[in-house]
Formats: sequence, C-alpha cells, structure tokens
Amino acid sequence: MPTYVLLTRLSPDGVQTIKNNPQRIREVNKEVEALGASVTAQWATLGQYDFVNIVEAPDEQTIARVSLELSSRGTGSFETLTAIPIDDFIAGI
Repeated sequence: MPTYVLLTRLSPDGVQTIKNNPQRIREVNKEVEALGASVTAQWATLGQYDFVNIVEAPDEQTIARVSLELSSRGTGSFETLTAIPIDDFIAGI
C-alpha cells in the first residue's frame, strides 16, 4: 500500500483542542481509518511542524480525501508527501 508523510501544523484552535483533550489525537487517527487510510507511525515534533505522521492509503484519492477532511476543520494545516521505498526509487533511476 502506498505510504505518505503527513506534516501537521496546528492552528491556535488546534493547540487549544489538544491542550484540553490530548486523546483527541487518537480520535483523529480513528477518523483517518474511517476514511480508508491508516496512521502507521506518529511523532510530535518541535519546530516548523507539530506532528509528523506516516500514513498508508490505497491511492492518491484516499489520501487527498483525508487531507481535505482534516484541513476543512480549521484546526491545522497539512502538507502531504508521497514516500517512495528506496529500492523502488533506485530501480526507477
């Protein structure tokens, strides 16, 4: 299944939500699953992004739906990167 890197920056509302209810992070992961993708790894980070998520989705349409749904809430902004397995990358050069 294709893998994507989802970089997240929380909005001020998103920060407040997480501060008041840290378990909301796990709830969002379940919502991502309901949209047809799965979070396989997740880190809170310091710096430009608040979270780095590794997400598997069957296709680009699914990950686009996930990004659109999460973005529409106004609690964060998201950047999605396609992750290419290194063996596939080398074979394609």
